[in-house]
Amino acid sequence: MNAAPNTAELTDLLAVATRVLDEIVPRFVEGVGAPSAVTKGHNDFATELDLELERTISAELQQRTGIAVHGEEFGGPALTSGTAWVLDPIDGTFNYSSGHPMSGTLLALVHEGDPVVGLTWLPVLGRRYAAVVGGPVYLDGVALPRLEPAKLADAMIGFGTFNLDSAGRIPGQFRFDLLGALSRLSSRVRMHGATGIDLAFTAAGVLGGAIVFGHHPWDNAAGVALVRAAGGVVTDLAGAPWTITSGSVLAAAPGVHEELLDMICTVSDEERG
Repeated sequence: MNAAPNTAELTDLLAVATRVLDEIVPRFVEGVGAPSAVTKGHNDFATELDLELERTISAELQQRTGIAVHGEEFGGPALTSGTAWVLDPIDGTFNYSSGHPMSGTLLALVHEGDPVVGLTWLPVLGRRYAAVVGGPVYLDGVALPRLEPAKLADAMIGFGTFNLDSAGRIPGQFRFDLLGALSRLSSRVRMHGATGIDLAFTAAGVLGGAIVFGHHPWDNAAGVALVRAAGGVVTDLAGAPWTITSGSVLAAAPGVHEELLDMICTVSDEERG
């Protein structure tokens, strides 16, 4: 698919993707508590269910839509050009493997690097979030209202996990300093351990916003599509418009996003001295 799909085509593709994800729900629920099977690096792993679900979902999507899939475990086509599905079979793998209910399956359709369809399935919680570009966001098939302007002081904020000693792309000390600054502006900080949940809850208005330190497209694309469809604002942590190659995500309701970005910029300025 080279030309940008129109709204009718996107709606049809969403319907197909919905059926595919619904079909794997029993297997997802059955596998809760699956142990680590594949070590992927420091403090990261995949379960056998990750691998199984990615194979199953990818094969069904390819067969039913003719569109290739880029998955977390097995990779796939480039996401910066053309059209492709991008899939995280189990988001929140640590939660899932531990029997924690906050985990799900994330799927987005990306065209020329832009997420145009987003689905976040939370089988253990019994929730399904879905949208095409332009909205609305649907929760279990029921349209949700668009996000209204809000204030940070009144909002719960999803916050990415961190290790204080980490020296990676976004150092642990910076994350720690952000958490401290955020706690002074909102006493309702939440760590769910799953990016897809933070972004879906933001799109639904459960959270006022989400601060995401990860950069993987399979973690972020579906939730970005949902928040945008809900009328939220999505950038990276520096305030640049979010793209599939962005190194982070700042997603929030109007008003809340501006306050969060101001806070992040202030912490960044203080750390630069």
